[in-house]
Amino acid sequence: MSAISRRYAKALLTLGEEQKNMEQYSDELSQLTSIFSEQETLRQLVESPTCGLKNKTAILSDLTDKLEFSEGMKKFVGLLLEKDRMSCLDQIAAVYRRLVDEKSGIVRARISTAIDLESAQAEAIKSGLERQTGKQVELKVGRDPALIGGIKAQIGGKVFDGSVKTQLKRIEDTLKKG
Repeated sequence: MSAISRRYAKALLTLGEEQKNMEQYSDELSQLTSIFSEQETLRQLVESPTCGLKNKTAILSDLTDKLEFSEGMKKFVGLLLEKDRMSCLDQIAAVYRRLVDEKSGIVRARISTAIDLESAQAEAIKSGLERQTGKQVELKVGRDPALIGGIKAQIGGKVFDGSVKTQLKRIEDTLKKG
């Protein structure tokens, strides 16, 4: 994460807090980064030094109007464009999401299992994680048959791996060492 991305994300967070739009800004940033990742040509055009600022401004203005972005976000995107920081948008969005989560007491977790979990099982895991962290957990559940069995959890940059695959790998490493 660059200092530039962090600076812009913090500035947007301050603005979001003042205007009580933190979540809305997060959603709008997410929409914009999603569009840029899906439309590579659009991203290249907006980041291109050969395309004039006037043209870029018109393109982004039309896009943010069509997406019905808030005035604060329109101004923020305009600032990024003016300061030639559109290439930092993905990082800014990621840092902003983390800052909003910290402010809101939310931690994002992703778990992977070899089989599909029932909703009651996922809810039990979520409750356990909430007790462990003392925060509200937003849980994403995925399926990875390569795990063989067990569970792998990623919470705020930490990985807890209780999968059979990893346990077998540890046994293999121990046997190789003698």
